[in-house]
Amino acid sequence: MPRSLSRHADGGVLRLRMARPGLHNAFDAALIAELTEALGQAAADPSVRVVVLEGEGASFSAGADLNWMRGMAAAGEQENREDALALARLMRTLDELPKPTVARVHGAAFGGGVGLVACCDIAIGVPGAKFGLTESKLGLLPAVISPYVIAAIGARHARRYFATAEIFDAAQAHRIGLLHEMVEADALDDAVDRQVALLLKAGPVASATAKALVRDVAWRLDRDALDGANAALIARLRVSPEGQEGLTAFLDKRPPLWISKD
Repeated sequence: MPRSLSRHADGGVLRLRMARPGLHNAFDAALIAELTEALGQAAADPSVRVVVLEGEGASFSAGADLNWMRGMAAAGEQENREDALALARLMRTLDELPKPTVARVHGAAFGGGVGLVACCDIAIGVPGAKFGLTESKLGLLPAVISPYVIAAIGARHARRYFATAEIFDAAQAHRIGLLHEMVEADALDDAVDRQVALLLKAGPVASATAKALVRDVAWRLDRDALDGANAALIARLRVSPEGQEGLTAFLDKRPPLWISKD
């Protein structure tokens, strides 16, 4: 089976590139597992100073893979909870990685793709990038990624975008804090390299510990309980009548029954 992730290490910088371009780097169980494993290895590798996360092809990551969604729609609540906890482990591993992280964002970043961007310490995108927390269109919510997205964009913006599922552009992502910088496409690599150079000039222990300091000051809550509660919520939603109808309608390419035909 082809790998869903490519890795390239050079000069203390590890580049992790999601490599499912034909599917816009959509998540499935294999990509989630590969990313989690690669991040765990990076955490334990003293030669890695900075991690850059990027996507191959036209998109950063367009959310959940359709075949994966179809399987989860047919699964029971316990299996959905275990699946959601795997995604929670990925997000938390990225968020707590003891190395600074940079998201290089182009194209679409939807659903879990937004979660990856929010979990990175620095996020740089291009004007043509598009973002969306589109789960409510399916009768679901971005529960697992919610702690990281709320931390990035704030509760008020999260209340809007979690509920409306609307697509927003890079300028809005920049305004609300999801992107730190927005640069033209031909300047994206240079902008990422500038941030990487700054991180490499910082003390390795200091830069690795910076996010832990921020997390300890800002969060101060039981993250294990939060992950468990969020996984339980999305599992209940996936197997609920509304969640089943939303997923089925999406996979069947029709409007869900709650949308009026008038």
